[in-house]
Amino acid sequence: MKDLVKAYPFYVLPHHFLSRIVYFLTRRQSRWVVPFIQFFSKKFKVNLAEAAEQDLSHFKTFNAFFTRELKASARPIDDTKDVLVSPVDGTVSECGAINNGSIFQAKGHEYSLLTLLGNDEALADLFQNGQFSTIYLSPRDYHRIHMPCRGTLTHQIHVPGRLFSVAPFTVNTIPNVFARNERVVTIYKTEFGPMAMILVGAMNVAAIETVWDGLITPPKGKKVSTKRFEEHPVTLKKGEEMGRFNMGSTVVWLMSNSALKWVNDPKNGDAVQLGESFMALQQQSVADSDSAP
Repeated sequence: MKDLVKAYPFYVLPHHFLSRIVYFLTRRQSRWVVPFIQFFSKKFKVNLAEAAEQDLSHFKTFNAFFTRELKASARPIDDTKDVLVSPVDGTVSECGAINNGSIFQAKGHEYSLLTLLGNDEALADLFQNGQFSTIYLSPRDYHRIHMPCRGTLTHQIHVPGRLFSVAPFTVNTIPNVFARNERVVTIYKTEFGPMAMILVGAMNVAAIETVWDGLITPPKGKKVSTKRFEEHPVTLKKGEEMGRFNMGSTVVWLMSNSALKWVNDPKNGDAVQLGESFMALQQQSVADSDSAP
């Protein structure tokens, strides 16, 4: 009941309008930037010692701080063969099998794989019997997203939508939140089979970037748009940055290969760090590893 009370206002709030205000304020240069960074870091227990830049006066805007780079030694990438690593710092929301085109959100809630992927039936078929991991990035976390394994980009899809908060209390109460929110879907060919990384926008976020396309949203329009990369492929190495959130949100990670298993059996509420082992191949054969539409 407490979560319901907290989540209800998000149905009536002007998501995009408020998020655009935050977008403007977090990019504004001001003498209050450093004091606010200090306040924010203390409130959310941000580990400033991990930042590549230790001098807070270096950050001219709050967004520059929020998307800060970490020291190279702060997140070593597990380079073990047949191991996929966590793409982000965050908290596991759910992991599991995709059942009959449905993905588990929280107790009492599932949502459609097809809807999540922008109603692209060919892509949904790839992951129909696959697996998913949902990882939430809180305000204190590092907000760049990296590759779980080496992959070659084939699609980028922008799906417009609402901007509900993706904090645990809304995920537990608002149906289909990840398939209702604005998101950027990225699809890759990998040695483990097709992979999708879905960057889900949220209240105060609504600014998602990829390393190959820069800022995608805002100001993307109100229709689903797809960009294909067959003629100009983008290949990224395991652990290489692929995108970032400007303010916190959630990554939904899909793998088509059912032979992959989770390392350490992650559960709801477990903390994960970029670069640590997350999934591992349990069988030698990888069916349809090169297939992607």
